[in-house]
Amino acid sequence: MKNQTTVTEFILLGLSSDPQKQILLFLVFLIIYLITLGSNIVIMVVIRADSHLHTPMYFFLFHLSFVDICYASVTLPKMLMNFLEEHKTISVYGCIAQMFLFILSAGAEIFILSAMAYDRYAAICDPSHYVQTMSKVICVQLVSGAWTMGFFYALINTVFALTLQFCGPNQISHFSCELLPLLQPSCTDTLINEVVLLTFAVVFGSSSFILTLISFIHIISTILRIRSAEGRHKAFSTCSSHLIVVGLLYVTAFLQYTKPSSVSSVVLDEIFSIQYSILTSMLNPIVYSLKNKEMKIALRNILGKFRFLS
Repeated sequence: MKNQTTVTEFILLGLSSDPQKQILLFLVFLIIYLITLGSNIVIMVVIRADSHLHTPMYFFLFHLSFVDICYASVTLPKMLMNFLEEHKTISVYGCIAQMFLFILSAGAEIFILSAMAYDRYAAICDPSHYVQTMSKVICVQLVSGAWTMGFFYALINTVFALTLQFCGPNQISHFSCELLPLLQPSCTDTLINEVVLLTFAVVFGSSSFILTLISFIHIISTILRIRSAEGRHKAFSTCSSHLIVVGLLYVTAFLQYTKPSSVSSVVLDEIFSIQYSILTSMLNPIVYSLKNKEMKIALRNILGKFRFLS
């Protein structure tokens, strides 16, 4: 160990080393980032501007949009810079900081999605007590709890990541500093880090998933007992968007972190990572806007006011 050089920066190999492909990838991911920022900001502005949307469901949607902006901004700006730079480097501590913010955002997102599932459960399965169940205080506590759980999960993994030593090679076969790719260039034993990652991923991920799953089991059971087809359609339409969003996030993240090492590949890892760390943040507001009648009405009203003022 004394004769080995301590690594102070990493080289992110990214998606391609071909300069022409990098320009194309830069344009593609720049568009994705602009759509992510624009669509999530629009949702936040519409929810704040329309008093009809000042309800628990849209309170959570507002914070989900904020988390999505954070989630995408952790990865994409550095990724876009690397497409244009010859030396795609990031300091060791910068890499660990990016990993911390990535885990924090991801943790907050999954627990906010769980809170949204609980909100739909309260609205559909127990509508008579909905106002009391989802009071403003409880909504604030659920969002605060989501960020707290995300912070705790990120902090635990970051503390153990800081104990790692890197002495070469300094290349990371990924476009960002996620924890699993970061463990590969370590010249110290990473077993403890892997155990911590897996243990807390199972504890946090399964608790969030089970809460979401139980909520939707009760929701679907309640919807099936509604006699009128119109009533069933209306009830299902309020939670179908959430099912799509949860499915997109959980399925790809689950496949990424539980697939056997025998089927692991750099390309497959990057495809899964792009889906749950980049595309999900872009698709969330699109899914909610396209399938949400109230959001579309509120957006049309705001656009109508702008046309009137102009």
